Amino acid sequence: MPTAYRTIDARILAALGGIVGERNLIAGDPERLEAYGHDETAEKRYAHLPEAVVKPASTAEVQAIMALASREGIPVTPRGAGSGLSGGCVPAMGGIVLSLERMNAILEIDLDNLMVVAQPGVVTNSINEVLKKEGLMFAGYPMSLETCFLGGNVAENAGGGKAVKYGVTSRYITGLEVVLATGEVLRLGGKLRKDVSGYDLIHLIVGSEGTLAVVTEVTLSLLPVPKRRAVLLCSFPSVAGAIGAVPAVIKESRIVPTSVEYMDKASIIATCSYLNEEIPYQKAEAMLLIEVDGNDDEEVYRAYEAIGEVCVARGADPVYVADNRTTMDRIWNVRRNIAEALKVRSPRQSLEDIVVPTAAITAFMARLEDIAGRFGVEIPCYGHAGDGNLHATVVKPEAWSEEEWHERLTAILAELYEASHALGGRISGEHGIGNKRLAYIGIDLDPATILLMKRVKAAFDPAGILNPGKIFPD
Repeated sequence: MPTAYRTIDARILAALGGIVGERNLIAGDPERLEAYGHDETAEKRYAHLPEAVVKPASTAEVQAIMALASREGIPVTPRGAGSGLSGGCVPAMGGIVLSLERMNAILEIDLDNLMVVAQPGVVTNSINEVLKKEGLMFAGYPMSLETCFLGGNVAENAGGGKAVKYGVTSRYITGLEVVLATGEVLRLGGKLRKDVSGYDLIHLIVGSEGTLAVVTEVTLSLLPVPKRRAVLLCSFPSVAGAIGAVPAVIKESRIVPTSVEYMDKASIIATCSYLNEEIPYQKAEAMLLIEVDGNDDEEVYRAYEAIGEVCVARGADPVYVADNRTTMDRIWNVRRNIAEALKVRSPRQSLEDIVVPTAAITAFMARLEDIAGRFGVEIPCYGHAGDGNLHATVVKPEAWSEEEWHERLTAILAELYEASHALGGRISGEHGIGNKRLAYIGIDLDPATILLMKRVKAAFDPAGILNPGKIFPD
């Protein structure tokens, strides 16, 4: 990465305005620029103002912006909706934020090939809204589907509550159009379900956090929407009982649920208070939300009966079944609002994203409890237990000063990440490294692996201008 980048002067601003039009260029206005200097990461120390924001409307405009930035040595940070949780779209080195909000069209729905082609600024949920009448869906969407953009999902290889059955974003991407840092346009893949012609560059770019290329078009494969679904809400008298039931659900019932979501008591209390919701959590130390789907009522009934029996045998009491839209949405609403509820209750926090093998969740939870006890801090935990992805959220005690918070948080996170790594896990399952976790990447990756990744980065971006200050510490 260069030791210094060129700042944006009047000449470069004029050139940018000529590419996207003056109304689609923001510069010299700190208040308007501030909105593009952060994502949803709670810690404001990861924010950084850009010098300019450009809003292209086409691949040709993206190409022209990147060619200009490459010639001038200006850093460029691609940005979707800004709903990320790792600082991935934060312009850590200033320069240009390339906002893809105007590239928001669903370009094609191909019913014969069961594919959809869309631009990166499409709100993810709108894809399934459009597909609903065809009985089809993009199954790889994340929990924040109503706010996030497709391009951000691609950049982070986003997962979500249904990943245990349907997988994450990358499973459904068969084609990409991308612009390299030098301004070259590549078309990779297409409407193909098999393709081994050369290296798999598509899935190298997916999850690369905007450090290798700017995604300008995405081809997704589609699945039929299941006709029936049901949700179980299982209360457990202990965390160990709930976590122990997670691998047992699949192993003993021989059914792969759509979702297996975990919520500890602190998370449940916070979100019920936030929503003014009443669910019977008083005797529960933890809950599992388990969804099943299928094509007829009998199939779904057999699935939730079998899974419910496994949970009861593991100590669940009571087990509620929701089999209509209203009650299912009510239960899911509790789970979906935990992050926001904890943020309202405790604005100073660090939302984490560790992932471990599902069989190691019990051991990780024991280590999490030990870390919280030794540091005297509350760490509510919830997440996608079915695939081992847990959102442990370190909350700042009121008695701690800002200096104490930052100092102790650094040590707490190091221990959390070391604990997940020791159990075969990683420091991020779906939120990404960004600039929030780059100081800890060495816990997961050895020096040889990091060096190889840096060589890949240099091959795509020889001038080091594309989303610098992410993933790798310098």
